[in-house]
Amino acid sequence: MFAEPFEKPIRILVGLGFPRQLNTVADAYQFVIDWCGNSPEQKAAIRACKAALAGDIDAETARGVFAAFARRKDILIEDGAIPPATGKARSKHP
Repeated sequence: MFAEPFEKPIRILVGLGFPRQLNTVADAYQFVIDWCGNSPEQKAAIRACKAALAGDIDAETARGVFAAFARRKDILIEDGAIPPATGKARSKHP
C-alpha cells in the first residue's frame, strides 16, 4: 500500500506559495512529518497516513484527513482553485 496512489492527487502550497502535488499516502506522510509544528490536525494526519501505510485504513480516508490538515493550515489548493501568481506583478488595468 506504500505507493498506492490517491484517486485524485492533493495539491498544496509550499515554500513561497509554490504548488506541489501529492500523489500517494507516502507523499502525504513525508510532507506532514516534515511540517514544523505539533497541532492536533497534524497529529491526526500523521496517524491516518501511518494507518493507511500499514493497511489498517484505505488511502482515501487518509487523503481526507490530510486534506483537513492542509485546509486548516491554509495550504490546500481546493479543486478548481488557481494558485496565486508568483514572480510577476499583475496589471490592475486591462
